[in-house]
Amino acid sequence: MNTDVHGGAAGISLPKINAATAATAVTAGAFATIAFDAFGQGLSPLLGFAKLAPVGLAQSTLQKLFGFSSTPAAHLLHVVTGLVFYVIGWMYIFEPLAKKFVPSLPWWASSIAYGVALWVFALFIMAHLVAGLPAFLGFTGITWAALWGHILYAVVLAWVIRLRTPA
Repeated sequence: MNTDVHGGAAGISLPKINAATAATAVTAGAFATIAFDAFGQGLSPLLGFAKLAPVGLAQSTLQKLFGFSSTPAAHLLHVVTGLVFYVIGWMYIFEPLAKKFVPSLPWWASSIAYGVALWVFALFIMAHLVAGLPAFLGFTGITWAALWGHILYAVVLAWVIRLRTPA
């Protein structure tokens, strides 16, 4: 995935938009979403911790924003968020800003920070401000499982992108 040195504001390097970048983005988003769901739906409950309910949150969001409740639409929203929206956030916002302002920060540390940012976005902005649920879902067990799930998502995402990106 080539970067366009002149493509971003204030000298921020952004990935070119082409078929290779799109393939990398979808591949990374798929692996990261699978990791998130495997952790949240399987591993976390197997270890005695909370089971994540991203589809429930998506359903609450759809209900609040559009006035309808649809489990299939909520599943689709969850998948599209993991395959597209969170990937774009990493590739075109978070990682370029991290490289610009903290260039010595290793990729894995940036990805952990991104995972925490996703957790805040999901559990404060979407769950609380949009869907009207308690902030961070009341800091219950699901809160902490979601933190680890979002960090895992972001680390897998960044790792797959690094694997598929020529140096």
